[in-house]
Formats: sequence, structure tokens, C-alpha cells
Amino acid sequence: MRNSTRRNAFQCFRLAVTLTVAWLVQAQDLKAPNSSMAPLDQYLMGRAAEIALARTAAPASIAQDAEVMVLGKQGYEIAVAGTNGFVCMVQRSWAAAFDDPVFWNPKLRGPTCFNPAAARSYLPLILKKTDLVLAGRPKDQMVAAIGAAVNSKQLPAMEPGAMCYMLSKQGYLSDAAGHWHPHLMFFLPLSDSGTWGAGLPGSQIFEAKDETARVTTFMVPVPKWSDGILDVPEIH
Repeated sequence: MRNSTRRNAFQCFRLAVTLTVAWLVQAQDLKAPNSSMAPLDQYLMGRAAEIALARTAAPASIAQDAEVMVLGKQGYEIAVAGTNGFVCMVQRSWAAAFDDPVFWNPKLRGPTCFNPAAARSYLPLILKKTDLVLAGRPKDQMVAAIGAAVNSKQLPAMEPGAMCYMLSKQGYLSDAAGHWHPHLMFFLPLSDSGTWGAGLPGSQIFEAKDETARVTTFMVPVPKWSDGILDVPEIH
């Protein structure tokens, strides 16, 4: 009986230690998720799969004639020539602002289709950030490089009407939101959110600012995915 009691006490102690270690590991993961770049292969996709995913960003009437870019080990490259001025691609996590917690998350895949104005003025920012990432530059150097490129006008200011489609059910935009909702994004030079009523009670317009690149992005949810299927009505 005494041995049984000791055995039970030991098993309880071992379980407590196991749970404590598991909790500490989980707490550490939550404290600093994706704090640095993962191995490059985790950000890459098969070429055909990436082309197909990129084209889900917009309705077929737009995407079928758009240029398609895919990410390779040397950066984004043109995989399919386009004829309508739109550019479809799958953005990775570093498309986010430098201080965004998702910046290094290798799971993120954001199918996006830029209109011609955004392809000329916003896409160069994504390509520049990608080149800096693949060159292995630390984040503080990337911030400095983007700031310098903006100041020297190597990176253009946002053109009027610059926007993109993000209507893919297959995208993965964050661990919290998954593919979120189908939406349009409009790119402007740094702007006051009040000019669009973004973030106000009852407003369906959301805002993100990239102070380094001096870009404000307004996000407007829309009812349908690129395949025409209705989204759920509640906006998170």
C-alpha cells in the first residue's frame, strides 16, 4: 500500500513537471513568435501552385489577363506575361510594416492583384523589401534602406487610384484571422484616417499605416470572394 502511494505521488509530480514545462514553452512561443526569419524554403512554393494561388486574388475576368509574379530564391520574377496592366502575386509576411508582429511569419500567403497604378507605385516597395530580406539584411538596415529609397524618390509616391484586389479564400493573412474577408485595398501617401472615416464606430473601412514607406492602406471588405461565393456577413 505504501509503495502504491509513493508511485501515485511520483506520477502526480512527474505530470506537474511535464505540464509546467509545456506551459513555459508555450509562454515563450507566445512571447516572441516569429522574431526572426525562418529558413527561406519555408516561404517558397511550387511554381504552378503559386501561379494558381496568385490568380485567386481577383475575379477571373481580371486575373486571367494579368501578369503573374512568383517568389524565387533571388526574388520575385515574372512567371506569366500579362496584357491588362494588372499584376497578381502572392505576398509574403514582409509585405507588412516592419513593426508588425507577422513580419517574419513563414505561413503567411497573401494573394494580391494590383491595378496598373498600384503596379507602378506600390509594387516597387514590395519588390525592394523582398530584395532586402533575401539579402539577409537585419531589420534596422532594411528600415534605413527603405527610408532612404523613399527620400531619394527611388521608390515612387503612391499614384492616385492605386489599389488591389484581395478576394482569395485560399490566402492566409495571419494566425489570428486566417484568410480574413474578401476586401479591396487602396494605397495613399500617409493620410489621416478621418478622411476615410476608417476605424470609426460602424465604419466598414480599416486602416494600416507604414510610417517608414509613408503609405496608408485603407481596406474595404466586400461581399464576395473571387469565385463569386458570398462571404459570411460578420466583419471581425
